[in-house]
Amino acid sequence: MDAGKGSPSDAELIERCLRKENAAWEQIVARFRRKIFHIAYKFTGRHDDAEDLTQEILLKVFKSLDRFNRDADFGTWLSSVARNYCIDHYRASKREKEVLVEDLVAFDLAPASAGNPHQALVEDDRRSFLRKGLDLLPEKLREAVVLRDLQGLSYQEMAERLSLPEGTVKSRINRGREELSRLLLRAQQPTRAGRTRVRPRPQARR
Repeated sequence: MDAGKGSPSDAELIERCLRKENAAWEQIVARFRRKIFHIAYKFTGRHDDAEDLTQEILLKVFKSLDRFNRDADFGTWLSSVARNYCIDHYRASKREKEVLVEDLVAFDLAPASAGNPHQALVEDDRRSFLRKGLDLLPEKLREAVVLRDLQGLSYQEMAERLSLPEGTVKSRINRGREELSRLLLRAQQPTRAGRTRVRPRPQARR
C-alpha cells in the first residue's frame, strides 16, 4: 500500500517506529489494519475472531519490525506474516478441537468410576457437557457424530442405515465434529467484557 501524497512512506514510518515513536506505529496500524483484518476474516469467517487475530498479528508485526528487510515491500511482507500467523493459528486451533472432542467422547464411552464419588461427579459433569453440545448440533450432524463416535458404527453401516453414500456420511461426520468442537470450545471460554459472543447455529447441509 502506497502512502498518500504528503504522507510518510512505509520505510520512514518503520524507521521512526524503531526509534520508539509511538505515533509512527499508530500510522502503520491505521494504514494496514484493514488489510490484516481481511486476511484474518478469510481464515475465520467470523468478525469477532478476525478482530482478535488482527490484534495478535499487529503485535507480532510490531515485535518483528527490526527483522524486516528494508529492500522488500512492507505490505507484501506484512501480508505474508499475517497469512502465516493465521495458518499456524488454524492448525493449533484444529488440533485443540480434535483433542477436546476425543477426550470428551472417551469419557462418555468409559465406564463410570466406582467407589470414588468425587471422580464420578466430575465424569458426570463432562458427559453432561458433551450431551449439551450434541443437543445444539443440527439433527443430521448430531446423528452422524452419535452413530460414529458414540455407537461405533462403521462408515458402511452408517451408509446402509441412513441410505446415504459413504462420502456423504464422512462429510457429515467431519462437519459434525467440527461444529461440536466449536460449540464446546465456545462454552469453555468466558464472555469477554463488553462483548456478547453469540453466533447463529449453522443449518445442516447434505
